Amino acid sequence: MPLNKRRWRQAAVSVVLITFGICLAAVIPTFAQQGGVNPPSLPSSRNQKGSVLELPTSPGHQGGATDSVPSRIAPQHGQELTVPSRELRDQAGYEQVTVTVTDQQGRYITDLQKGDFQLYVDGQQRPIEFFRQDLNTPVSVGILVDTSGSMEPKIAQAQAAITEFVHDLNDSDDIFLFAFSDRPFLLQPFTKNHYLVLSRLVLLHAYGQTALFDTILDGLLMVHHGHYDKKALLVITDGMDNSSQSDLNKVIAQARRMGVLVYSIGIGDPNAPSLPSLAIGPFIVNGDIDQVDARTLKALSTETGAKTYIIREVGDGRALREACATMSRELREQYTVGFVAPDPGRGGYRSLRVDVPSRADASVRVRKGVTVGGGSESASADTSP
Repeated sequence: MPLNKRRWRQAAVSVVLITFGICLAAVIPTFAQQGGVNPPSLPSSRNQKGSVLELPTSPGHQGGATDSVPSRIAPQHGQELTVPSRELRDQAGYEQVTVTVTDQQGRYITDLQKGDFQLYVDGQQRPIEFFRQDLNTPVSVGILVDTSGSMEPKIAQAQAAITEFVHDLNDSDDIFLFAFSDRPFLLQPFTKNHYLVLSRLVLLHAYGQTALFDTILDGLLMVHHGHYDKKALLVITDGMDNSSQSDLNKVIAQARRMGVLVYSIGIGDPNAPSLPSLAIGPFIVNGDIDQVDARTLKALSTETGAKTYIIREVGDGRALREACATMSRELREQYTVGFVAPDPGRGGYRSLRVDVPSRADASVRVRKGVTVGGGSESASADTSP
């Protein structure tokens, strides 16, 4: 064979191999989110076959929504965190909760002091043992974003909204990112390098059904291992749960035990008619495609002292971005209050109320109760809006 033909064939083979490698690298992340690849799994809060899938934790340079990430998003040294003394934390019955105070116009009231608050457990006033203004308090945050099939036209807006949310967080916050369809996928484990979280947004692809309950349970378990004592979840979804093995009562019971703020954004019409699912060959078209489960989202946020936003039409994504930015800022406008529950040896669920008598215009938002010790739940889950 002439030398020039041999060199030409070698060059052609090299081009084919390089092209194949590029295509393979682009396809694998999509298969990984949709279950085509089974990377190492995380411990799951459910005893079932389907556990959380975890993608590799060292992404290369990504395009898409992360190209404009500002230089300030980088690993930061943690600010000094005010925490209760070890002696207080180890005291039987010690609990702490996050309190949000607003005026009649919905503006945050941030100049209150410890003496402005009164706290009641099962209707009995208890002394406040620990008090903190959370202006610079770092938070452990989990972001759970729905990537079921109905989210296809909303993925770009969700990416932009999550970017807004992360930009407005404290640089010291540690964050993780889940995508979920018929099961949760861990796209980025806990990190203080916010760029890593933003770089994973390019992996969001709409596919499958909606395992909302299972994902929130796994998110609660994951955020429990966060670095900071203040913990929150942000859930973005557009549908009804149709794929979980868990139920709402189990999710609420877990949220009660862990004391995590569960914020949520529901995209869609809560009153849309529910149609029967339709099977087309191997595919299932979900009848609840335009109906968002506002009842569940509001039950979780009310139970935990957080907030739910319902966006009926995503449009250009502005309302979604504004909701995310508001939630991120709210974490800096709150207070942390610690107390010791009476008769901690009895255990179980205790109702909670916090008042600010010195401010007649104040509206106080706090979780509905706490679970003390190892006792069983004694209050039924209120799932009404």
